[in-house]
Amino acid sequence: MESEEKPFPLIYAHRGASTLAPENTLAAFQLALLAGADGIELDVMLSRDKELVVIHDATVDRTTDGTGKVADLPMAALRELDAGARFGGDFRGEKLPTLAEVFEAVGGKMRINVELKNYAHPLDDLTSRVIALTERFQLEDSVLLSSFNPINLSKARRLNPNICRGLLVSPGDRLMLGGVGRFFPYHALHPYYEDVAPELTADLHARGKQLNTWTVDDPEALLRLRAWGVDGIICNNPSAARAVLEGR
Repeated sequence: MESEEKPFPLIYAHRGASTLAPENTLAAFQLALLAGADGIELDVMLSRDKELVVIHDATVDRTTDGTGKVADLPMAALRELDAGARFGGDFRGEKLPTLAEVFEAVGGKMRINVELKNYAHPLDDLTSRVIALTERFQLEDSVLLSSFNPINLSKARRLNPNICRGLLVSPGDRLMLGGVGRFFPYHALHPYYEDVAPELTADLHARGKQLNTWTVDDPEALLRLRAWGVDGIICNNPSAARAVLEGR
């Protein structure tokens, strides 16, 4: 994914426009598109029957009306859950989407940052399944695979080196921000925004890497990060972030 000459960083909607709609739902992704976001960030893991389901937590308890681990539930059972009722009545009946449905809805219209969420099962075939789906939809140029687990990035490079990769870094992890992180095959570093400094941005750019940071909603932080030249900002309300960055 090549850099673009823009007056401000690319805006990625965190789990979609998650301030305005239930996170990781088609409604949130469509609202992000309507808000003019450059891309969305989402989370994907495998159901019991190896379907690619878009959800953040290892369990369905927080975001749906159900209970249980995602990995223990088949896709048919996950489909029966209401992923919108907890957010508000306007979104009652919203379903957990598959990654294929997201690709069908917004693929080719915006960038899609797919976080590979197999942290409990790091040796599963999540990465290969996501890559196969990306290839089937011919979205290699607009999908970015990200993970806190560098094993996923190594697998991704082996399977399709043309799909860009982002290394997520936990807050305060100086080793991954520094020398240790350099050993892993990423195109972009994804640190927590409070760990970003102008020296980090400059170093990454000097090495031909990008910097996308999360999750930024504070106006002062948005302006500071723009001044430091970060490439992408992941935020919960893309229209509000764009208004700040454009001085509106």
